Amino acid sequence: MWSRTLLIAIGAIPLASPLPAADKPNIVFIFSDDHAYQAISAYGDHRKLVDTPNIDRIGKEGMRFDRCVVPNSICGPSRACVLTGKYSHMNGFYNNTNSKFDGSQMTFPKLMQQAGYQTAMIGKWHLITDPTGFDFWQILPGQGAYYNPAMLKNGQKVNLTGYTTDIIGDISLEWLKNRDKSKPFVLMCQHKAPHREWEPPARYLGHDRDRKYPEPETLFDDYSGRGLAEKSQDMTIEKTMTRKDLKLIPPGNLTPEQMKPWNAYYEPRNKAFEDSKLTGKDLVRWKYNRYMHDYTACIRAVDDSVGRVLESLEKEGLANNTIVVYSADQGFYLGEHGWFDKRWIFEESLRTPLLVRWPGVAKTGSVNPGDIVSNIDFAPTFLEAAGVPVPAEIQGKSLVPVLKGATPADWRKSFYYHYYEFPGPHSVHKHYGVVTDRYKLVHFYEPGVDYWELFDRKTDPLELKSVHGRTEYASAQKELENELARLRKELKVPEKDPPETVIVPKKKSKN
Repeated sequence: MWSRTLLIAIGAIPLASPLPAADKPNIVFIFSDDHAYQAISAYGDHRKLVDTPNIDRIGKEGMRFDRCVVPNSICGPSRACVLTGKYSHMNGFYNNTNSKFDGSQMTFPKLMQQAGYQTAMIGKWHLITDPTGFDFWQILPGQGAYYNPAMLKNGQKVNLTGYTTDIIGDISLEWLKNRDKSKPFVLMCQHKAPHREWEPPARYLGHDRDRKYPEPETLFDDYSGRGLAEKSQDMTIEKTMTRKDLKLIPPGNLTPEQMKPWNAYYEPRNKAFEDSKLTGKDLVRWKYNRYMHDYTACIRAVDDSVGRVLESLEKEGLANNTIVVYSADQGFYLGEHGWFDKRWIFEESLRTPLLVRWPGVAKTGSVNPGDIVSNIDFAPTFLEAAGVPVPAEIQGKSLVPVLKGATPADWRKSFYYHYYEFPGPHSVHKHYGVVTDRYKLVHFYEPGVDYWELFDRKTDPLELKSVHGRTEYASAQKELENELARLRKELKVPEKDPPETVIVPKKKSKN
C-alpha cells in the first residue's frame, strides 16, 4: 500500500502522476485555537503545565517539529495561510477586525476535492465567509461559544447542547463513520479551545487540585531594553484580564445543570479570593494561577478529543493509511513577559506546535529540532502526499522530504513575518521582520512608533534586550537587513500596506 507513496516522497515518481485511490493517504488535520507549545507535554516545558498523552502520541508515532512558525500570529489570518499556502498579503486576509476570506481563490481542499478526495470542515472557521471546497461543513459562527453552541451546518443554523470541544469531536467521529468509504478523505477538525475566555468542561473543574503553577521567568517583565510598542500593549495578566476571564463572573449561557458544578467549584474559591484582598504581585500570581487552571483544563478536553479520533481511525482500519496532523493557529503567551494572547514576532507568539504521524513515511519518535517550517507549508505537503500538483502560486514548501528525514539542502534558513492589526484588540503595533535560527530583526513601522529592534536568541533567549545599532552586531545586522529586503521582494510584499489593511477605530458610544 505504501510503496507508491514512498516513491513519490523520495521523488522517484513525478507528482503529476495521479495516485490510484487505494494509495492516496487520508488526512486528518486537528487544529486548535491558541494552543501554546508550552502546554503540550511532548515539548517538555520546564513548568510541566499539563499532560497531553493523546497529542503526544502523534509525535511519538511520527515527528515532532520544534521550529514551526507562523507568518502572522493571529487566528483568522493563520487559518487563511493554512488553506492557501500563502502569506496574508497574497490571500487577502490580514486581520480579525475587517478582513473577509475570498472563498473563490485557490485552496488546498478545493484541489483535493478535484482530485477525488471527500472533504469536511468541522469546528472553528473564523473567516467570515462560508467555507468552500468542502463536501460537508459544520462550523461555529465567529468565535463560537464554549457551551451549548450555535453552529452552521452546510449553511443551516443548528443549536446544540453540551461542551463545544466534545461536540466538535462527536461530529467529526460521526462524519468519519458515515463518509463515502470509496474515496480518500480530508477531515479538518478545528477546535475553539483553548481560546479566551478559557471555559473548562465540568469534568475538569478542579483537575489540578489547586496547584500553584511554576511562574515563567518573565512574569514581572518591565519591558526595559525594548521600545514603545512593547511598553504600550494591552495584553497583561495584571491589567488586561477581565472578571469574566478570571471566572469571577460565570458564563451567561450555561444550563441550570451545567451551572451547578460550575458554581460548586468557583464560588468558594472566588469568595476566598475576594476576602483576601490581594494586591501587587500577589494579585498577579493569583490571576496567573486561575488562568493556568482554566487554560489547561480546556486543553485536557482537546486531548480527550484527539484520543477519540485516533481510536476511531484504528477501529475503522484507517490508521496505517492516514496522515494525522496536530497544530494550532499560532503560539500563545502563558504568562511570559506578563502576557496572554499572541500577535508578536517574539517566540511564544511566533512558534506553534506541529506533530505529524504518517506511517511508513515519518520515522516513529523522530524530532526535527531546527528546520524552519510553517503553516504555509501544510497545503503543499497535503497536495504532494496525495499526488496532486502543487500550484506555483503557493508560497509554502512541501514537508514531505522533511518528514522523510531528508531535508533539502536549499531549505529556508530565514522566515518573513508581518503583523497588521492595529488599532485593534490588545494594541500591538504593526511590525514586520526576519527570523533566523539565532536572530530576529524587527521593524515597527507606523508614524510615532517607527523603530527597529534586533534580538540575539543565543545570548538572550528570553528576548529581553534589543541590540540593534550596537557595534559588535553591525555585520549581523547588515546581513539581516539584506535578507529582509530579499524576502520582501521574493514574497512580493507591497512597499506600503494595501488600503484594505487600514482599520478605522469605532467611535465610542456616548451612552
